[in-house]
Amino acid sequence: MKIFTPVRLSAALVLSVLLVAGCNQPKPAGASEPNTLARYFATTESGVQDGGVQVIPITTPKGKFNIWTKRFGNNPKIKVLLLNGGPGATHEYFECFENFLPKEGIEFIYYDQLGCGNSDNPKDTAMWSLPRYVEEVEQVRQALKLDNTNFYLLGHSWGGILAAEYAFKYQQHLKGLIISNMMMSCPDYGKYADEVLAKQMKPEVLKEIRAIEAKKDFSNPRYMALLEPNFYAEHLCRIVPNPEPVTRSLGKINQSLYVTMQGPSEFGISGKLTTWDRVPDLPKLRVPVLSIGGKHDTMDPAHMRMIATKVQRGNSLICPNGSHMSMYDDQQTYFKGLITFLKSVDAGAVKPGAEL
Repeated sequence: MKIFTPVRLSAALVLSVLLVAGCNQPKPAGASEPNTLARYFATTESGVQDGGVQVIPITTPKGKFNIWTKRFGNNPKIKVLLLNGGPGATHEYFECFENFLPKEGIEFIYYDQLGCGNSDNPKDTAMWSLPRYVEEVEQVRQALKLDNTNFYLLGHSWGGILAAEYAFKYQQHLKGLIISNMMMSCPDYGKYADEVLAKQMKPEVLKEIRAIEAKKDFSNPRYMALLEPNFYAEHLCRIVPNPEPVTRSLGKINQSLYVTMQGPSEFGISGKLTTWDRVPDLPKLRVPVLSIGGKHDTMDPAHMRMIATKVQRGNSLICPNGSHMSMYDDQQTYFKGLITFLKSVDAGAVKPGAEL
């Protein structure tokens, strides 16, 4: 066997070899180029910096009001406007998005709807109207200069109803639509609550809940004492105690808005949205749609899959460990699917009917 004599390399040559090798090393998954990161966090405001907050004046039949928004990051191609649920909660439970979207370079925008959180509250039930909220979203879109080259609308729960209704009227302005944890038929939602979710409760618990509801004694502390361990912990958020942003957001819920639109009962809907049903109109949606549900959701996961098959370019995502707050109790599934969808739309590579 011939033994090769080592060749003594000059210091300069060794340094050159190491530099080349280092440059050719693969980057860690999710790593961002420095210039990309700089662009994402680049200053886009002039004057005093206020953390991306933009207060938007809107015009309504009852006068002018201020709407609070806050931009996180900067991506000219992917801007996700978040519509909170409740109705009447705040943007705050979306704060978990900060742990997932920025490292992917995805811009998102917090938005408190009229009557919610940091936005004005006219304290007028006539203002709690789905058509009026649709026009509010459109005014917010215009103020934020979002268009079909970059505008993704994500609505969760009640926000999913609002997002869908906006898309039916203004989909020409959208690049993508995400309906998160919301069925497209309130009658179907009520039926699922009565025929599936209620029957999963212990009979004695359900009997006591129904008795309280029959008396319309919804302020009775016993009502929440029964719901929290037997319904909320199973179907709203399976992390108990709830994550702090969820507790903070739901603790600020506008009860006037909630009861007017949803009704006082936690089983189904009895407010203004009682008859809302857009399933027959789903084929009209041309924009790419992602429908997200959870196996343990208050919403029927089979219905969520169905949405993706009815629209023209739909994907579905069912979180196997998720409930209504799947962005918390099945985070990895939720955000992996959401990010995949956003990037697929941006690349023009959406596969209709795919389950992410």
